Order: sequence, then structure tokens, then C-alpha cells
Amino acid sequence: MKSRRYNSRPIRGKLRVCNYLTASNGLKRHVPHTVLFTENNLKSMSLSYKSVYIKPDIGSMGIGVYKLNHVSDGFELYSTFKRRQHRQHFGTVSAVYNHIKARHGNRMIIQTTVALDRVNNRPYDIRAMVQRRPGGAWTCTGYLVKIGATPNHIVTNYSQGGAIETIQKLLKRKGLSAGERASRIRWLSNKAIAVCRTLSSKRSGMREMGIDFAYDKNGRLWILEVNSNHPQFHPLKNIDRTAYSRMLSFAKSYGRYSSK
Repeated sequence: MKSRRYNSRPIRGKLRVCNYLTASNGLKRHVPHTVLFTENNLKSMSLSYKSVYIKPDIGSMGIGVYKLNHVSDGFELYSTFKRRQHRQHFGTVSAVYNHIKARHGNRMIIQTTVALDRVNNRPYDIRAMVQRRPGGAWTCTGYLVKIGATPNHIVTNYSQGGAIETIQKLLKRKGLSAGERASRIRWLSNKAIAVCRTLSSKRSGMREMGIDFAYDKNGRLWILEVNSNHPQFHPLKNIDRTAYSRMLSFAKSYGRYSSK
């Protein structure tokens, strides 16, 4: 039984996903400005925004992600390696572009920075896991909250030292009542399902997506990323066994037996 083929097709490429979502009237306001990583685009984006992210078009777990800040005497480039964050200074955009290009031969994208809301002074985002059994409807099977390792960490990923907690615990920390928590989760679930319906209309055979949502400091919701190739949910096993078991049950229906 476990030799059954994984039967969920992904959409490859963050830029492609962003383009599909920005074509939707109901979702485009939630998508950060995202363009292909070229020297001209980097110059344009760094003039338009004080801070941008540069990340692999195909990638996960916070690997190969950079944050570029425009400062008075040039640019500061942040990156992570083996859970440690590094900072480098450059005088020009061209120097930044050449530095990154020399280290990454694969396609990259540039995305405007979202000033993430914080909990205990650390940035967080929310992974919504949305799945469907073959022939079934899209169902939001649960959430996990990713919290940055430090107040200034550029990624929130668990693999880069971030912490994981449940959405109920997060919303309690934010001071929401039981009714407000239920309303917030219901609204997020509706948005997550709208994302899945939009993307699955572009590619048949999709069975699962991990959607990374974030609120900014003004309370606006953003869609940071959509993972459709084996989105991970294994950290939930020890903090929300009910949601974990539900996700794994759905996953097994389309031939996936691992939460990683």
C-alpha cells in the first residue's frame, strides 16, 4: 500500500503563483509586489522600496533567502546559513546583484518586504494547510504558526531556528476572545480555500497546498508564499496531534505517507 504514487501535482515557481493570484480580483490586494530577479528590476525595486526580499523562485525552508535594506551609505544584505544570520554591506545595487548572482545559478525573485506583526517582539507568519481527497472539496485541515528565532531574524522557518505554536495559542496571546478567535480562523480558512480554488483552476490534479499568510503591523493580511510540493506539517505532531492526524489522513488518500 505504501508504494502508491504521490498523486498531487504542484505549481512550480513563486513568481508564477504570484501572477495567478494577482489576476484574481479577490486576492490581488493580498499579494506583495513580486518580480523576476534581474539587475534592472533590483535597481527599480530598491528605488521604490526601502526593503525587499530576494529568494529562489523554487525553494523552501528559508534556504537561499536574502533581505536587502536601503541605508544612508548604500545597502545592507542579510542572509542565513546554518541557522545563523549574516549581514554584509554594499555600496551599489550592481554589487549586490553580482554577489547574489555568483552564488545562485537558479532563477530568483524580488518581493517587497512586509513589516510582519509580532508576538513577544518576534515576527511570525501562519501556515494554513489546505487539502482535498481525490474527488473531494478543498478543506482547511489546520494551521501552524512560525515564529522567528530572534526579533530581527529575516525568516520564520522552523528549519532556520524558528519556533512553532498553534494558532489558538497565538490568537490568545494577541488578546482575542474565543468568539474573535473563531471568526479570525474562519476568515483565514475562507481566504485559504479561495487561493486553492484559484490555483487549482490553473493546474489540474492538485491535492494539497501550504499557504503562508502574514499580518503586517497595520493588520493587513498578505499571502507570502504557497507551497504545493509536499508542504511540511511534521512540527504539529507534538503540539496539535488532532490537526496533525487530520492532515496525515487526507495526505494518505492521495498517496503521501510522510509529513515532511
